[in-house]
Amino acid sequence: MIGVVPFHWPVAAVSVEPSSAVPEIVGGDWLVGTDVPAQIPGIGPLLSQILRGGSDVTGATLSRFYGIHVAILPAITTLVLGIHLVLVQQKGMSVPPSIERERRPRTMRFVPDFLLRDMVGWLTAVALLAALAAFFPWELGHKADPFAPAPAGIRPEWYFLSMFQALKYLPAEIAGVPGEMLGIFFFGALAAVLVAIPLLDRGASAGRSSPWWNRLAGVAILGAIVLTILALLPPGKTSP
Repeated sequence: MIGVVPFHWPVAAVSVEPSSAVPEIVGGDWLVGTDVPAQIPGIGPLLSQILRGGSDVTGATLSRFYGIHVAILPAITTLVLGIHLVLVQQKGMSVPPSIERERRPRTMRFVPDFLLRDMVGWLTAVALLAALAAFFPWELGHKADPFAPAPAGIRPEWYFLSMFQALKYLPAEIAGVPGEMLGIFFFGALAAVLVAIPLLDRGASAGRSSPWWNRLAGVAILGAIVLTILALLPPGKTSP
């Protein structure tokens, strides 16, 4: 399955026009999130301007991100999902080696058997999401104030805390290259390796175990958990 890498990186405070009737989003989704692509050599500044809709973060940035999330990203997801289903039909699904060695492999018709099972899972997830939205609605909050200072102890969402904490330990420059830029490229490389594991792990495709891949995955998960815990500790106790 091909995963979708999160599109923005919450770290600092949002800045919008006073006339924009938008919720107060604290935590730096926009300012730092749109500044990350600017670190890419060559095309970085152009990408940052495209995302922001100009040189600064304004109300146009919010409209642009809204359009990306409701139109462009769903279209890309639909395309990737269609490619995934075509590959499943052509090559079949990955199964444990013990099942592959069976004389009569287990089979299932895609329509209607597999499709109905998949629909049950998706409908259950949608029902849970609808229940959460109905019984625990998330309010829009107060109107954003672009002149308000960022609150103390600001941090990103929990699933970004490990990366957020790791960037704290990087020096300002490494061999003349900004440390944060190297950190961002490192996390991007990790995401690329994660997507390419089915192509890199030749042992699994041949029916053999892959202990080294399992160990690397365990180390990565353990490191992410430790960094997340350190990011959750009170300020002053996690400084490098």
